[in-house]
Amino acid sequence: MDNKKPVIDTSIHIDNHAFNKNSSLHKPRILLLYGSLRDVSYSRLVVEESQRLLEEMGAETRIFNPSGLPLPDDTDADHPKVQELRELVIWSEGQVWCSPERHGAMTGIMKAQIDWIPLSLGGIRPTQGKTLAVMQVCGGSQSFNSVNQMRILGRWMRMLTIPNQSSVAKAFMEFDDNKRMKPSPYYNRIVDVLEELMKFTLLTRDQNSVLLDRYSERVETAEQVSARVNQRSIK
Repeated sequence: MDNKKPVIDTSIHIDNHAFNKNSSLHKPRILLLYGSLRDVSYSRLVVEESQRLLEEMGAETRIFNPSGLPLPDDTDADHPKVQELRELVIWSEGQVWCSPERHGAMTGIMKAQIDWIPLSLGGIRPTQGKTLAVMQVCGGSQSFNSVNQMRILGRWMRMLTIPNQSSVAKAFMEFDDNKRMKPSPYYNRIVDVLEELMKFTLLTRDQNSVLLDRYSERVETAEQVSARVNQRSIK
């Protein structure tokens, strides 16, 4: 029986000094996505309310309008709406996703936006390491199907999805005639979520070089280099 222990790779040591001690001074850049094209879209209203709050908290924000975005794979990625979405994703340091729940799931409009965002784009990983807050609006009683699905997607896109989340029940009752959200526990929860998103974004946005450095990728790179060197020596 072979009792030899694997050689410990010293490159796995986490050096505290590798973390960036300098904080960026620009406003956190937050992109907000919503999942409905109705004239009165409550996911859009929640996103617009969130935009006001985030800007009050000191963020720079952008909202992507999904109207005109084609279905994934129905056209090339050079479509203007696809390019607009991808440029906003690259620009962002954190994101807010808000979807209605339709037939027990997030809407196709919400999913289509995420499906147009690649894991890798010209050597850039547009979403990796960026913060994410998930929210949903419900036409009836409170549910968490959409936020649960978006959490799975956030993990798949290698994003840092914050622990807090929001689900607004009977959303049609939560806005006044001016399309502003009424004071309520649902509103308070949205404020909680956005405060948490801002804190996580400020904590992590300058640490991506450390947080995204993976042993498996370092090993793979070393093996590729070794293979090239060996090929040259054979020649």
